[in-house]
Amino acid sequence: MNDVREVNLSDGVVTLSPPRPDDVDAHLAGEDELQIRWLSEKPATRDGIEAYFRHCAEQWSTRGPLRAFGIRSAGRSTLMGYIDLRFDVAGLAPGQANISYTLYPDWRGRGLATRAVRLICRYAASEGVAQAVIRVDPENPASAAVARRSDFVHDKRIVEEDGHLTDWYLLDLPAIDLTG
Repeated sequence: MNDVREVNLSDGVVTLSPPRPDDVDAHLAGEDELQIRWLSEKPATRDGIEAYFRHCAEQWSTRGPLRAFGIRSAGRSTLMGYIDLRFDVAGLAPGQANISYTLYPDWRGRGLATRAVRLICRYAASEGVAQAVIRVDPENPASAAVARRSDFVHDKRIVEEDGHLTDWYLLDLPAIDLTG
């Protein structure tokens, strides 16, 4: 799967595919204060998002430690948010990978993030990841609910290297059903 165009995961409702240059406007339009608070800490700029999407494409082409996906409605190309898998997060043990995600406001509360997490877990398992990790700020109950609905189990609360408090949720991937 070295070619980014080959990566397309779907459950019939949600499709995950790598971000494309034409996703920049949708991303900028969908960003809100919650996304900024929990993920980026500052509003995105066009130049910054274009550079990030180029970085994502480079990571795919070199099989780097980041695998980013746009969360789309199945059968359409509507960008509803994004999810990524990172193999190089500080504090992860060998065999673990971190998952982070966001949905734009119009798409929240429909179970779409849970579907996206389940899809990316199947992909992670196919890439040899033994355990998925979702790190959540304790003040972000919506993200913690996605982790729990996706069968992740709370493991610990720690202060990260950057000083942020996070709850770690874990899921052993060999135990998941890779077929559905």
